[in-house]
Amino acid sequence: MTEPAPMIPDQRRERIVQALHRERVLSFRQLSDLAGVSQMTVRRDIAVLEEQGLVQATTGGAKLVSRLVLEPSRAEKATTEIAEKTAIARLAATRVRDTMTIYLDAGTTAQAMRPFLEHVRDLTVVTNDIATVQTFLDHPSADLISVGGRVDRTNLSTIGRLTRLTLAELSLDLAFISSSSWDLAHGVTTPVEAKIEAKRAAVEAAERAVLIADSSKYGRFAKYRALRLSEVAEVITDAGLPDNAADAIVASGVEVARA
Repeated sequence: MTEPAPMIPDQRRERIVQALHRERVLSFRQLSDLAGVSQMTVRRDIAVLEEQGLVQATTGGAKLVSRLVLEPSRAEKATTEIAEKTAIARLAATRVRDTMTIYLDAGTTAQAMRPFLEHVRDLTVVTNDIATVQTFLDHPSADLISVGGRVDRTNLSTIGRLTRLTLAELSLDLAFISSSSWDLAHGVTTPVEAKIEAKRAAVEAAERAVLIADSSKYGRFAKYRALRLSEVAEVITDAGLPDNAADAIVASGVEVARA
């Protein structure tokens, strides 16, 4: 029987982070067994993840860092939680109807909605995400509004005051908001202050706001709160969100759908 090919470093580190989301703390031996590599290799992986602000090395192992210090780059986001993001995007797209005006927040989860909106007619898509603009250029009927502002090269999006001023002039049916850190206690947070304005302006301009974020981001928080979770009507996430977390969110008055 052919042995499976070894994981590349990014795959291995993604698996480590996923395991820490489930267990919170793991020993180097446990991580070594999980990844199928030596403890020395695991220690190097943990050092990289620690530099990214995702985990913290402990005596004999590592634990998940709840506080998000640095937001991952667009390139990093594009290689993580792909199946979960696709499932979330597919479910989120079912909320969209013909002739709607929708806002797609910057991020790979919102961008992943594009294939599932192919047959929505007379759709108006508003976005501050440069990559999302590109994916909608060949949509058969969508009117596309690219929100201006200062360009965040790392995440291929526009942010800041000019972005907020543009969104304030629009009327949206739905705003799909993304986040790299969210939970019931802290809401939708970000380590980048300039990203707050776009999220708040989009929610204020929309009839209904929906948070689209995978469960690996739940329980994390950054220093700037963009929104309280109660400011969105619904959270669309994946099946990895624990039942107790989903129940608590529903009890707070926010709908939860797990793809």
